[in-house]
Amino acid sequence: MRRSVVVTIIKRVLLGALAAQIAVIIGLIGIDSWRKRVRSHRVSFPTTAPTDIPVDGTVATVYTYGEDLYAAMLAAIRSARHQILLESFIFKGDAVGQEFKRALIEAAERGVEVFVIYDGFANLVVPRRFFRFPPSVHVLRYPVFRPGVLLLNVRKSGRDHRKLLVVDGETGFVGGYNIGSLYATDWRDTHLRLTGPDVWDLQNAFCDFWNSNRRDDQPRLDDSGTTRWNPRIRAHRNVPEQLVYPVRGMYLEAIDRAKHRIYITQAYFIPDHEILSGLIAAARRGVDVRLLLPETSNHVIADWLSRGFYTALLRGGVELWLAKDAMVHAKTATIDGHWSTIGTANVDRMSLTGNYEINVEIFDDGVAAHMESVFANDRTNARRLTEGEWLRRPLVAKLSELVLAPLRPLL
Repeated sequence: MRRSVVVTIIKRVLLGALAAQIAVIIGLIGIDSWRKRVRSHRVSFPTTAPTDIPVDGTVATVYTYGEDLYAAMLAAIRSARHQILLESFIFKGDAVGQEFKRALIEAAERGVEVFVIYDGFANLVVPRRFFRFPPSVHVLRYPVFRPGVLLLNVRKSGRDHRKLLVVDGETGFVGGYNIGSLYATDWRDTHLRLTGPDVWDLQNAFCDFWNSNRRDDQPRLDDSGTTRWNPRIRAHRNVPEQLVYPVRGMYLEAIDRAKHRIYITQAYFIPDHEILSGLIAAARRGVDVRLLLPETSNHVIADWLSRGFYTALLRGGVELWLAKDAMVHAKTATIDGHWSTIGTANVDRMSLTGNYEINVEIFDDGVAAHMESVFANDRTNARRLTEGEWLRRPLVAKLSELVLAPLRPLL
């Protein structure tokens, strides 16, 4: 009898918590939708001009504005002689997407091998007819649903969140930019171009994914390996199918090594316990730790889950900078004027232990100096959040963060 009462109470508590979460989520989404309707569509933010930086035989170029990046990507596609490998989490069917599609088809028509990968779930709102290419363009749609998910097989649960372009094995692009008109002008993101022998890492990443997911009637991509082993430029790939997640380990090691400064820019910052503890420990040993996040991102629930960590970060001595008037979507970090990373992975569970992701890690003072200048430039369009201001936030905000806290491991 007593056990039955306890079970009933537990059920009611869980149902009440679920109902509270649903109510908060509906309220936040409603408020966010209203704000987007009344908000001006005019967007402006500082950008840093792309600069070529030589790194041990390879040239690294950092892009912080979509139009600049797309111009460089399209130029590479239009100059391709042998092979184009394009992979994008989101591939919009708008004007920018159409321009990329035409360039890919034109390349195939002149005899270039063209391979395209896109994520089916991320592009559900894009008409399927947009992805109808001529047979000369090989297209892989990463499925919306993989049956293994029903059996709770984590190997089948990740999305393809990567954004890659490799042309002729000589030029490679990777970073946070998806393909679409919105990202060309309205989002502040970061992408990296590599030109030279270290492009092989990006090419290999594409080939491995294609060969693992292609249909039987699609060609297999050859990969002959490389004699190039460059410890200064390394591509880290999260591969859910193999339960391999090195991007998280890369961040943990870099944070642990920091002695002077850590500058991180993230779109959706929902760290696990180890990364959160690592950043706070670094700040407490005297490292200048600064996080630059969007004050309001395109995912209101992610924003509120992220805010649940602000108290611990601020009390731990971490500086929080909130970008104004633009969606910051970059996934970058630089440490001690020597180490940097640019890639596709957010600091959240979905990216670090869930999705297919790829981040390039670079050990180079020149690249780090450039990334620090990018961070400083971005801060001119951000405001620092102080602990005093944060603690004075409304009680309803504090309660909402508490209600949503159990959802953090899901994102």
